[in-house]
Amino acid sequence: MSLFPSLMRTIVPLVAGWLITLLATVGVDFSSESVISVVTVVITAAYYTLFRLLERAAPTGGVAEKIFGALLGYARPPEYPKPTEPLTVAPTRGPPADPYV
Repeated sequence: MSLFPSLMRTIVPLVAGWLITLLATVGVDFSSESVISVVTVVITAAYYTLFRLLERAAPTGGVAEKIFGALLGYARPPEYPKPTEPLTVAPTRGPPADPYV
C-alpha cells in the first residue's frame, strides 16, 4: 500500500492552506478564530482541488503532471491494490425493538 504518498498528499495541502491563510490575513483583522478556521478549510480545499484537477488534466507522465503532483506533496497519486474479490454487504436487520414501548 502507498501510505507515504497518501499521507504527504493530505499533509502538504493542509500546511499550504494554513500558510496561504496566514499570508492572506496579514493586515486583515478577523474577529473570530472560527472565521479563520473556516477560511483555512476553504483555502485548503481549493488548493487541493485546483492542483488535483490540474494534475489529472496534464499529460500522463509529463513534467506538468509531476509538478502539480509535487505541489500536492508527492509527484504521483498513491496506488492502492485492486481487490481480488467483489465486496459483499451483509444483510441488514431492521431497527432494534424499543424496550420501553
